[in-house]
Amino acid sequence: MNNRTMTSINFGLVAVLSLVTVGGLAAQQPAAPAYKRDVPAALLSQTKISEDSARTLALKRVPGSAVKELELEREHGLLIWSFDLTVAGKPGVEEVEVDALTGKIVGVEHEKD
Repeated sequence: MNNRTMTSINFGLVAVLSLVTVGGLAAQQPAAPAYKRDVPAALLSQTKISEDSARTLALKRVPGSAVKELELEREHGLLIWSFDLTVAGKPGVEEVEVDALTGKIVGVEHEKD
């Protein structure tokens, strides 16, 4: 093979490998949550407990539940992760509030539709 052919093959391989790598990286991005989220950036920067950790705590508090909605808010002077959780076969939602600084559950309340 001559130099021109080798150069064309090399460029082709680089292009294919680049596409495979970019496609692979895109496939590794986490999926967006399947629930409604209201998480202001200004409040998010103040949290010490991550959304994932708070969600795990809330779901553990209400076994068999799924997140319907999440809100990060200031309530009664506390920074709160507020989760609305649904339980199959049970009407309404369970609202679980997790302190975004300590991870302590500060409220659990059943809300009817």
